[in-house]
Amino acid sequence: MTEKYKETFLQSIEVLERETNSEFNLKSYVTEICEHQSESQTLNLYKSLDNILKIHDTNKIKNMSRDVKNCLLLFFGAINVSSIIENYLQKNKENFYSIEELLDQLNVLIGLNNVKQQVKDLIALQKIQSLRKENGLQSFNQTLHMAFIGNPGTGKTTVARIVGRIYKHLGLLSKGHFIEVSRTDLIAGYQGQTALKVKKVIKKSIGGVLFIDEAYSITENENSDSYGKECLTELTKALEDYRDDLVVIVAGYKKPMDLFFKSNQGLQSRFNTFIEFEDFNDLELYEILKLKCNQNNYILTDSSKSKIKQYLTELTREKQDDFANGRLVRNMFDNIILQHAKRVFKIENPSIKDLKEIISNDICTGKK
Repeated sequence: MTEKYKETFLQSIEVLERETNSEFNLKSYVTEICEHQSESQTLNLYKSLDNILKIHDTNKIKNMSRDVKNCLLLFFGAINVSSIIENYLQKNKENFYSIEELLDQLNVLIGLNNVKQQVKDLIALQKIQSLRKENGLQSFNQTLHMAFIGNPGTGKTTVARIVGRIYKHLGLLSKGHFIEVSRTDLIAGYQGQTALKVKKVIKKSIGGVLFIDEAYSITENENSDSYGKECLTELTKALEDYRDDLVVIVAGYKKPMDLFFKSNQGLQSRFNTFIEFEDFNDLELYEILKLKCNQNNYILTDSSKSKIKQYLTELTREKQDDFANGRLVRNMFDNIILQHAKRVFKIENPSIKDLKEIISNDICTGKK
């Protein structure tokens, strides 16, 4: 986290404490978060903010609280914060997020503008249908199952988790938990056992989201794959039988997913929402990498920024169908901090600046 972000974070806490005469010692939590990336203090901060809202239920305090949480999301990262809170929720079995906080988790993700808008449209649809039902009007019972289409590393799993929590908040799911499976989790090695395996996964998933990444792998052997057919038959049945308390999200590349939906008559009709996750452009990839550096207390010099931007521009211009997106950035970041460590290790008594600063020579692109 840069000093600027840290200063903004502390300022937002000071404003909130002054306005509420807070006795929750919020500033100490933020200091621990900034200095040590403390997960326990992150959780304490969230809980204290909720307690403040119970005492001071005004729009002004709500906005201040949201500002603090946005600072936390930018510092620690939406995925990290979500993981901390999710572990807490699993232990305490309570609904911790408001709909505004869930939307904040969605909005803080870099890029994905089309995805964000489609998810918001789905929220609007479900909320209005619920209101119509409450007022004795005919409501449209739309299936909640979805298909996420796109290359690896475009945020499909992250968005799927957030969707599960949103649908739980809206009362569409009883639990809102998230289960991710692949072909090996669904298909057994003997005829007749696959159906039992699928039923077991479905039973665990009821009340939440079942996420099947690279769903087309279920039918990867096409007509010769009787196990895949058995899996799809059982899965298609579950899509209808448990549609009131189960969301199945299938994901994968566009062309293989087209074949997947053609592999079973009636499968495509069970899915009402198709969301396309576009590849990140070079600027979005740069913002993701810069955010990872901030979250891990690394600082990019001007020369390293320039080199990274040039490299990402070249990569996006020459990309193939299996472009790795966010995974590419994660691998690039891992390589950068390795090169940084190798360089700084040779410095006798390195300074704080040495330990934090990423220079141009730390950016290994494989090109001269």
